[in-house]
Amino acid sequence: METAVKETAVATPGKPFLMRLGIGLFALGMVAVLAVFIMFAAGLENLPVWLSAAAGIITPLGLGLGIIALVHEARRKN
Repeated sequence: METAVKETAVATPGKPFLMRLGIGLFALGMVAVLAVFIMFAAGLENLPVWLSAAAGIITPLGLGLGIIALVHEARRKN
């Protein structure tokens, strides 16, 4: 016989603003990195400086903000 298990939904709050910002910046930076690699593979030599700067600055900035948000969330729970 099958037994019915009643699952209770745990209310999970949304991600904090800093985490969402970090995820967005990291994703935008990864798109820039992908664009730089594709353009370089296509044979373009003079890539736009703003694109290379975005790939080099936005990606680690987003990663850093995400890590800061995770540490802040973990400390707040304890």
